[in-house]
Amino acid sequence: MIIKSLSDVFVGCVTEGLEQLLPQRRVVAIADANIDRLYPDLVHRFDHIIIGQGEANKNLDTVQHIYRQLMEMGADRSTMLLGIGGGITTDIAGFVAATYMRGLEYGIISTTLLGQVDASVGGKNGVNVADYKNMVGTFLQPRFVILDVEMLHTLPRRELRAGMAEVVKSAIIGDRELFDYIETHAANIYADSEALQEAVLRSIRLKLDIVERDERESGIRRVLNLGHTIGHAIEKCCRELNHGEGVAVGMSMMAHAAVKRGIMQSAEAERIDSLLTALGFTLTPPVAIAEIMREVRHDKKKHDNILRAVLPERIGKCRIEELTFDEFEQLFQ
Repeated sequence: MIIKSLSDVFVGCVTEGLEQLLPQRRVVAIADANIDRLYPDLVHRFDHIIIGQGEANKNLDTVQHIYRQLMEMGADRSTMLLGIGGGITTDIAGFVAATYMRGLEYGIISTTLLGQVDASVGGKNGVNVADYKNMVGTFLQPRFVILDVEMLHTLPRRELRAGMAEVVKSAIIGDRELFDYIETHAANIYADSEALQEAVLRSIRLKLDIVERDERESGIRRVLNLGHTIGHAIEKCCRELNHGEGVAVGMSMMAHAAVKRGIMQSAEAERIDSLLTALGFTLTPPVAIAEIMREVRHDKKKHDNILRAVLPERIGKCRIEELTFDEFEQLFQ
């Protein structure tokens, strides 16, 4: 199935997607060592560059390494890049594509649930600087994105859960029926390919609709940051939690902040907590609120010391409120 938008998004078997979407010209694949081990036939089908695994490699040193490899390969502006992997790899591939020789086309094969429902769609690419996430980045839409849920079965449960946080986020910001669907399938959704594909499809359609209306994140697209201001702060000061786990805590905290602010019913916040708990998340902040708030002050999305806080009004609808840091911090006291 191909969803037409700013990028062609193919949901289905990866080989079928490549057959339909891959151009007849030189392609250089970028993948990490784990993807090279799991899918050597896919990676080695192309000229390829292998990078290190994990968030520690999402930096300008890795980007420079790729630049050098591309130059040694004789890659030029007709070359297409293909990022194969999770969000770290596809973010790096997109950043390189946007900047090497002032811009190459690129495509994505996303191999993690977090990547499929979040990083692969939307055209935002970035790398970290001094432990601050995505501090340097670009906007460049991929030519195509391929999402094959069968590739998710190699993932440990924790990685699947990390992606499910973004699916729940999609449901909270704009798809109450998706929230109902996840509730119904929560007990077995990680092992149920059909349910997982439905969740991916619905999440992607919502994100594509939002991105098409606001490609550069100047308005409605900001709702996609629900839970992320706190989630990123938690990641920064608590290395034990991954992105999805931090976002889950952030969504719960923002839901209860919305109740405190009088814009959401407490029953809706409790329903969010119940689903996140059923999916395996722990919602107690792992560090003191004061530590989290210290990191929030470094949030890259602030503007003139104003935070645009995404607050749910109900499951399926959120609003954006401009708050000072002091006003934001008071929501959690």
